[in-house]
Amino acid sequence: MTNDTLDMTAKPRSQWLDVWDQFRTHKGAVLGLGFLIFITLFCTIGPLIWDVDAGKLNIRNKNLRPIYMALFDSGAKFSWGNPMGTDNLGRDIMANIMQGGRISLAVGWTAMILALLIGTTVGVLAGYFRRLDGLLMRFTDLVLALPLLPLLLVMMLLFRDPLRSAFGPEQGIFILIVTGIGITSWMQTARIVRGDVMALKEREFVLAARSIGTPARRMITRHLLPNVMSPIMVSATLGLATAIITESALSFLGLGFPSDFPTWGKILFDSVDRMMSFPERVIWPGLAISLTVLSVNYIGDGLRDALDPRIRGL
Repeated sequence: MTNDTLDMTAKPRSQWLDVWDQFRTHKGAVLGLGFLIFITLFCTIGPLIWDVDAGKLNIRNKNLRPIYMALFDSGAKFSWGNPMGTDNLGRDIMANIMQGGRISLAVGWTAMILALLIGTTVGVLAGYFRRLDGLLMRFTDLVLALPLLPLLLVMMLLFRDPLRSAFGPEQGIFILIVTGIGITSWMQTARIVRGDVMALKEREFVLAARSIGTPARRMITRHLLPNVMSPIMVSATLGLATAIITESALSFLGLGFPSDFPTWGKILFDSVDRMMSFPERVIWPGLAISLTVLSVNYIGDGLRDALDPRIRGL
């Protein structure tokens, strides 16, 4: 068998391998992906290894400092059983960081998916159907003009008690926060998707599919959506970062989950009063929020480059 025959029968290289090859050249994106995997495993699998109840009170061991503080302050009270220290009620800080991370990441992912679904639907409909374009885009501009943080605060005050009564204190607040962030974060995705769809529907392969009578539903799902996945995935990473920051801000303002249901923002809020005496209580949740958001932004940059065929040299 000749080399030409071997080349013709060889399995073509997957496009996703080309995407990965380009993605891993972005060092910041690779580091960001590594940290996001680490913090996700830390918050999900960590509690199975560090089997400490995050809400357990132990007044006798309150205000313990992290172990590393013993290197700088010989008089610091610390315990090997609490490597990050304890708060003023004796709760283990590392267990609370793990538990708070699970909630913050769950809120971020769920709100991001909701925002993507709304934004993609609005963008595709506005870009493909000309008669819907004006109505949907004017509605998008209207929502963009609203002050989002005050709007979220009003939603929290209006719907918090009814949802807590219907679904319970934790589930009700989770539904309210996810819904509030999702319905106030879809506009940028909609505008980006609309622009790409409007450009794609004038391409030759779309015109050819339309000429043979392909219905609009199949045109959208088969030809348009696969070709706008690049901006959607980039918007997903940015939406995740925005959702985590928004949830942290709401919890920091005291309008998030109950006090005994920790999130990174809530831990930060509870630590502010003792920030001068115990600065590490602010540093740990602040680092978790900042590094997670930074890693997600770097992943978005790497995906933007990797999913662009012009940058991949194709």
